[in-house]
Amino acid sequence: MSLSSSSSWKKSLGGALAASLLVATGCESPEVVPTADKQQGIQTSRIEGTLVVQARTRGNAVVFLYDADRPPPPQGTGRPIAFTIVPAEQLFGPALASDSPGPFTAPFAFSLVAKGRYTIRGFIDVDTCRNSGAQPCHFSDFNPWYGVTSEPNLGDIGGAAVDLGATPPRPLTLEVAEDKEGRLHALTNVTVSFSQATSQVPFDRPSFQVSVQGGGDATITPGSQGKVLRLTPQQFENVGPVDQRGKAFLVSYVDPARAAQQEEKQREVWPRVVVRKLAEPTGLLEDNDLDRNGVLDANGTDYTGDGRPDLVVLRAGIITDALIPLLTDTDGKPRTTPVPVAELTVGVTPMALDASNPAAPVPLAELPKGRYSVVLIQSTGQTWRVPNELSPTIAPVLGTQGVESQAFVLEVP
Repeated sequence: MSLSSSSSWKKSLGGALAASLLVATGCESPEVVPTADKQQGIQTSRIEGTLVVQARTRGNAVVFLYDADRPPPPQGTGRPIAFTIVPAEQLFGPALASDSPGPFTAPFAFSLVAKGRYTIRGFIDVDTCRNSGAQPCHFSDFNPWYGVTSEPNLGDIGGAAVDLGATPPRPLTLEVAEDKEGRLHALTNVTVSFSQATSQVPFDRPSFQVSVQGGGDATITPGSQGKVLRLTPQQFENVGPVDQRGKAFLVSYVDPARAAQQEEKQREVWPRVVVRKLAEPTGLLEDNDLDRNGVLDANGTDYTGDGRPDLVVLRAGIITDALIPLLTDTDGKPRTTPVPVAELTVGVTPMALDASNPAAPVPLAELPKGRYSVVLIQSTGQTWRVPNELSPTIAPVLGTQGVESQAFVLEVP
């Protein structure tokens, strides 16, 4: 007798015995009441739909679910709540070995979705070694567990669930809400679109190395003049799972039209830089975000005395003096396309801020001691951070040789 038949037989026998006992004893079914366990009482739903891809290149589809109030770079600093991967074999089917542009479709789903407002974004993790014959080529290399492998690279294809009724189109906000009876209903028929013609990633991530301009150590002390950092591109050609080949930083105005009306010192440029406090004493975790979910830990350190955890950053920014002339055309107007530059200079001052509300950072009375990372955010939303998993003390986890430059930290002694 097979296992499934045995299981069915046991269930039938159990049901018959239970029914006979109820008849024999005259007992009624026990009362069922809601559990007092709040964790078990949480309702969840699901979001599902279809991926639609128009592309001649091939790769796995990586789909992210975000809190609508915490968008990812460049709009914000949010991290995915969940992700799912649809293999290239399922997405492209018999056309996997061809360069047919499609469109191709495949289902996707997110389960255990709580009540809330969400957006969906993603990318095709293109394997240029599969069909194109391009050299150098790179394989599909997304790995969510490491910062150096968790974002799209040159040639990947971006996508999102888009609100086509908006001008210009923007990510569609999906709301999982309760009905009149307090139940959550599934969101279905959600379309996530990817187009090589309009959304192919034009650059690699802005990988870099840091040096302190003028020499000296990488420490910042209260009352000092701060530090000027020199950032230069650093390429990684198949360093374990990492393949970044960018030879320059791509600089542009955040808003060229607005820049034309502003004084030079007021103009905002990409990339942007963030110098954020790390958790102590070692490692890569960020202060007050030990579970890496992008939300400040409820029991995190309160540096301001307001009873809430703080997101501590040092006041820092790209020094634009040498960039403004490059971003101005021969007619004296702001350029609307990115300009490659060989280095960036970053000014870091001995002033700490609580950036838990990025729109209104609050100065801290003191400079919190500890280590600080340097994060560069590109206009495409791609980022790079030092220190990272290529640090010599951490790289063995990736099975690769460490790179000393990727261990850089600023320190407040």
